[in-house]
Amino acid sequence: MSSAIYLQAGRDKSLKRKHPWLFSKAIKKIKGKPGLGDTVTIHDNEGRYLATAAYSPHSQIRARVWSFDEKEVIDQAFFERRLKRAFDARSYVINEGGLTGFRLCAAESDYLPGITIDKFDNVLVCQLLSAGAERHKGDIVAALMNIFPGCSVYERSDVDVRNKEGLEPIKGPLWGDSPIEPVLIEENGLKLEVDIIDGHKTGFYLDQRDSRAALERFSKDKTVLNCFSYTGTFSLYALRGGCKHVTNVDVSQPALDTAKRNVAHNNLDLNKVDFVKQDVFKLLRQYRDEGVLFDTIVMDPPKFADNKAQLTGACRGYKDINMIAMQILKPGGTLLTFSCSGLMEQNLFQKVVADAALDAGKDLLIMERLNQAADHPIAGSYPEGFYLKGLICKVF
Repeated sequence: MSSAIYLQAGRDKSLKRKHPWLFSKAIKKIKGKPGLGDTVTIHDNEGRYLATAAYSPHSQIRARVWSFDEKEVIDQAFFERRLKRAFDARSYVINEGGLTGFRLCAAESDYLPGITIDKFDNVLVCQLLSAGAERHKGDIVAALMNIFPGCSVYERSDVDVRNKEGLEPIKGPLWGDSPIEPVLIEENGLKLEVDIIDGHKTGFYLDQRDSRAALERFSKDKTVLNCFSYTGTFSLYALRGGCKHVTNVDVSQPALDTAKRNVAHNNLDLNKVDFVKQDVFKLLRQYRDEGVLFDTIVMDPPKFADNKAQLTGACRGYKDINMIAMQILKPGGTLLTFSCSGLMEQNLFQKVVADAALDAGKDLLIMERLNQAADHPIAGSYPEGFYLKGLICKVF
């Protein structure tokens, strides 16, 4: 007999709205002795069925919902149905962009909590961050093999957040051989190198695809500064857009080396590119002190806030870098600025950027809003799936 969770009175509202998380404080009692990642049913205070979920005894999120259908069995066929649905939903994006790299599964946003899967050419990269995802790893891999025969599967669950689930960070091949060389993918006609084994996250930031394309429109005959450039993908769009010069800035030399190879992969002009290994905060101040100005600046920093306690500090960080960026923009210049911190709400980010303009003594016009690409959808019942905010600003 499967284990069951019964809720405190009045603590079933979020599940009735099909939110996928159940927190420990909502639980009244547990029937049975479920183990790490085991499937449990969730019932309200009066015993009525609410959902089927994966049990996580070490996390404050004590259960993550797989299904709200009492008849649905959580097995290989279940994962195959969900993954096929996710793939079909993205087919128009994949075809329009000629994409050989895309996010196949966006965890809770694809109704598969804790499961992120990116496809890079013929390699599927899985990041399994929940106890339930770990428990069903074999089912997930088998489902992927049926949908994408001939692909290899590599795991990049080498992140500390797994500790909250009682899991060790891990990475390595799940099916087939490890990629010996970096994988080349195509995006909007550009070839991009992806380091699956040692790159950030699953190897690449697919979510900024639309923002990169937007930069191309603001690059003709412009000097462009690409901050936190990683493998320089923004700069490829700037070069293709006819920029006068682009400067990539990152603290990682391997990332900058990849950025240089990406320019070569696309037969773009290396003479128009600088690769600067430097701390962005320090370099921005140096440019300001030296009077160096740019026509266009891309500000795409890493996440500044992992929890609510860090949000105030994150606001200060975003305000600081955007203020200095505005000070080194030529009058009428363009700033593309982003926050990938999910806790940073869109209106708050806009306020932070507006405050930065005040401190910089600049007039700010917000021309466009940007967000995560369409292969990073947002489930209607999981608004937390919206995390990437971007603004295209004119600065005077």
